[in-house]
Amino acid sequence: MTRAFVGVGANLGDAVDQVRAAIAALAALPGTRLVAASSLYRSAPIGYADQPDFINAAALLETELAPGALLAALQAIEAGAGRSRTFKDAPRVLDLDLLLYGAAAIDEPGLVVPHPRLHGRAFALAPIVELDPGCVIPGRGPAKDWLARAAGQRIERIGDGGRAMGDG
Repeated sequence: MTRAFVGVGANLGDAVDQVRAAIAALAALPGTRLVAASSLYRSAPIGYADQPDFINAAALLETELAPGALLAALQAIEAGAGRSRTFKDAPRVLDLDLLLYGAAAIDEPGLVVPHPRLHGRAFALAPIVELDPGCVIPGRGPAKDWLARAAGQRIERIGDGGRAMGDG
């Protein structure tokens, strides 16, 4: 089994429900166990700014799936949620990113792990550090150090354990 971190985000429709549903779908993947899901976070969009804020989280998985098979499963979950890829940084009903796959460094067509922009994005780093404060990004170092460098990015914890704060 390999530990993998998956970033989960959405900013169209009911983004909170989309993120929760995606985490449930990750837990149902074959040969995979959901170890933990982070709190929910609201973050400002990066790149294309004329869009709603994102709801983000991370899932820590233990999986028997190879990296390419896991990526294909993530893309199938996105497609099932109605994800369309219109342009770079476009608003999305669901976005699943394979952020880390064990200590692997993978650079092949269609698959780069660690995610190439992970170290500069608070919305991905904060949930990872919440789940594993000692997490190390292969080739980069401790995730918490990169999160400190991204302190100027707007991100707000809004939920706990997959439930929005204030939910009954």
